[in-house]
Amino acid sequence: MKFRPLLQLRTSLTCSNIYFPAGNVKNADHFCYGEETKLAWEAGKLTADITEEQRKLTEADLVIFQFPMYWFTVPAIMKGWMDRVLTLGFAFTHEKRYSQGIFKDKKAMLSFTTGSQESMFTANGINGDMNVTLWPLQLFQRKLFIVCINTLFFSPEWHPALLWLQVLAPQIFWAPSHVPSEARGTMLESWRTHARPPGENPLAFTPLDCFDGEKGYQLKPEVHENMLPRMSEKVLIVYAHQSSGSFNSAAKDAALEVLTAKGCTVEVSDLYAMKFKATATAEDHW
Repeated sequence: MKFRPLLQLRTSLTCSNIYFPAGNVKNADHFCYGEETKLAWEAGKLTADITEEQRKLTEADLVIFQFPMYWFTVPAIMKGWMDRVLTLGFAFTHEKRYSQGIFKDKKAMLSFTTGSQESMFTANGINGDMNVTLWPLQLFQRKLFIVCINTLFFSPEWHPALLWLQVLAPQIFWAPSHVPSEARGTMLESWRTHARPPGENPLAFTPLDCFDGEKGYQLKPEVHENMLPRMSEKVLIVYAHQSSGSFNSAAKDAALEVLTAKGCTVEVSDLYAMKFKATATAEDHW
């Protein structure tokens, strides 16, 4: 049906989405995205937009994902950023994953707006407990290294937990479009207080060695976890919203203001302003 997840972007996978300059894939008859991106990364042939985002990610101590929640997850353009930037080899390997991940010393955090009020995201609410909704996204960060929210991933080899970031508690702005401007101002002031670089205790996620691989990676009964906080000096904000006057834009600016004032070096990946290609085409990728 040639469905387009993002308007004005080609959705067919071509070499130019990964390689620069355009090159040949290893196996055109049985294309494996993870393997091809790993080979391109090892050869230094990933496209400039991907390598620039990987540079930001490598240098960051803290990553903040700022976005409006769409259908209980991140917008398509942010999911595309995750798919294209967090490549096999760079962000994780089959040996370096979960608590042994490449980015285990980094922190990540989700900051997002909802369309529904807080009561709807409770155990008795129509949308269910927000902690359950966020579990895949925050587990993703945990496997990587980021401070952000959870997304649903499509393949075990690309599951977010592979990256294993230290995940901080999310900043949730409940239905800002349905409250008075004074209430939105209070929300932003709360965020200015929450967006602080000092060592905040991350959320607890059980490390890989607490699971028994011979029993299908079931949790060992004697599991205990104690994670230490870490200072964040370099921060990356991955921002996904089309309108510069939106509440998400104000939340992003508030975090930028506070973190900069506290001496942090902050970079912002404004995915819409960058015209970031969320969907890979084999011509833009290699």
